[in-house]
Amino acid sequence: MTTALLVFDCDGVILESVDAKTQAFARTAERYGPEARDRLTLFHHLHGGVSRQEKFAWLFREVLGREITPAEMTELCAEFARHAVDNVLNAPLVPGALDVLERWNGRVPMYVCSGTPTEELRSILEKRGLARYFAGIYGTPPAKAERLAMIVREAGADPAETVMVGDSGTDMLAAEQVGTLFYGRGRDFAGSGHAWGEDLTGLNQWLGQEGQAEE
Repeated sequence: MTTALLVFDCDGVILESVDAKTQAFARTAERYGPEARDRLTLFHHLHGGVSRQEKFAWLFREVLGREITPAEMTELCAEFARHAVDNVLNAPLVPGALDVLERWNGRVPMYVCSGTPTEELRSILEKRGLARYFAGIYGTPPAKAERLAMIVREAGADPAETVMVGDSGTDMLAAEQVGTLFYGRGRDFAGSGHAWGEDLTGLNQWLGQEGQAEE
């Protein structure tokens, strides 16, 4: 398999920060009661890779029964960021992630495509000393599939020689829509028809082979 471009989600793929984000959503939604808190954290778990704005809009529309106002969105996003950023900065790397970045650094362009706002994402990766590995670091907006397509065009890569590495159904769907290959982090991808691993310790080996799904 020829690899011309590698694209990574961040939370749960580069950094073990999914729990930090889950806790931040729970704390932010606490003001609306335990049902709102629990349903938002479940929605977050089921829709990783979706922006926080979309998740808060869903909370208001589906749980609270009304549309969120711009002022409420600004306030909730700011509160969420306060709760999340410190924990994300201290989150460990996903096993195998640094080995992948080191191996492919300078060999193929690597990008980040995340549901986190771009400036926040760039700041976190810079503070973690990881920004140097990436030709581009992009978050929301736009939605993940649109952003992934933009990255492929920016890099001038063939989608068929591009690998999206993600840990959510949103990541997988984006790869399928854009026509890239996909490598899933986690058992949720067993039986999906895509390559996957418990973490990223098997990714270098898979990239050097034919790209068949792990059994």
